Amino acid sequence: MEADLELAVDWTACQAHGLCAELLPEHITLDEWGYPLFRRDPLPRRTLKRARRAAADCPVLALKLTSAQGS
Repeated sequence: MEADLELAVDWTACQAHGLCAELLPEHITLDEWGYPLFRRDPLPRRTLKRARRAAADCPVLALKLTSAQGS
């Protein structure tokens, strides 16, 4: 069984392109500077494919899927 996954961002790499919010709008919003905001809870299984795509398509590879805390 796959561990619960959550989104994490490398703040030193993120350049606020906002593509992640376009690809996963129900989980990621942008602040006034274009940086991603998201809940730190596990992603629903039904969104994992799109979450992986958002991480892979990040222009600077700043978005990652990580094991959820406490899993």
